[in-house]
Amino acid sequence: MSNSGYILDDRLLASVGIRFLNYILDVIFVILLFMGICVFAGVLIGLFGLTGLSIWMDELGDFGWNFVIMLIYFFYYLLTEGLFGRSLGKFITGTTVVDEYGEKPDFATILRRTLCRFIPFEIFSCLGTRGWHDSMSDTYVVNKKALVEEIKSFHEFNLIGSNEVI
Repeated sequence: MSNSGYILDDRLLASVGIRFLNYILDVIFVILLFMGICVFAGVLIGLFGLTGLSIWMDELGDFGWNFVIMLIYFFYYLLTEGLFGRSLGKFITGTTVVDEYGEKPDFATILRRTLCRFIPFEIFSCLGTRGWHDSMSDTYVVNKKALVEEIKSFHEFNLIGSNEVI
């Protein structure tokens, strides 16, 4: 805990509207990623005559394609939030995922957060203040600039009255 005593203030939480925009942007990125993978597979099939891949793709069916999309969603959130603390949608809206101390959560927490997204009807939990993937993983989505300013102010306030060493 490098913020030495800082606890996240609820007024920094992203609004429901911003959270919804994050979701829409992330859905768009996942669809683009899925389309890119399909185009790449098509190019491989065309260039190298991979008929086995073509037959496998034809036989996937609805369940198979839904499973492929779920895998893409899983790795999209796990990698973007695990590595950067924010998905592409959160980059655009200026928000980030943090723990109660305002720090980037560890990878295990992000894994738990990502797995919670697959709970049936979890998306409807986001209509309240925090979604299940937030509350079950003890994470928060906050405005990144406001958080940085808040932590800076917290540390400056704590320096008042401290003895300077010359």
